[in-house]
Amino acid sequence: ATTAPPPRGPSAPPYTDVPLSQIRKTIAKRLAQSIGPIPTFYLTTEVDMERVWEAREALQTKVSFNDIVIKALALALRQHPACNAWWQDDHIRYWNEVHISMAVAIEEGLITPVIRHADQKSLREIAAESRDLAARARERKLKPEEYTGGTFSVSNLGMLDIDEFTA
Repeated sequence: ATTAPPPRGPSAPPYTDVPLSQIRKTIAKRLAQSIGPIPTFYLTTEVDMERVWEAREALQTKVSFNDIVIKALALALRQHPACNAWWQDDHIRYWNEVHISMAVAIEEGLITPVIRHADQKSLREIAAESRDLAARARERKLKPEEYTGGTFSVSNLGMLDIDEFTA
């Protein structure tokens, strides 16, 4: 969206090369690394969010469904630590801390700011931190330590009426 559309007509080249920004190169490299040597599996479920909607309204504070998903995921990872792990070449690294990376769409693609110790934070703390991180991500004002070191990632397209996707 930030580049001009390719020329059209009989003399137009068959393709247009657009150089990648440094952040786009890093995103592509990390996505390729994440799917390559790491055993990956996808889980999909439907959740009736009606009672969550009611609870969210009763909180009388700005909490998104994504904030609720992050909190629920963090508690689930604390309860099921085998899911909070990384496959390494010759071992599995089980994390004792729960740091949730949340996908944020930016102009160049996706970036995943990290909510550290998400299992230990209240829903309101997660909501405030996620809003701050997402805003600074879109402004390209995150420090590297704010988008690295997540132990588990979450991506949510429910607000776009997507029922299922593969990240």
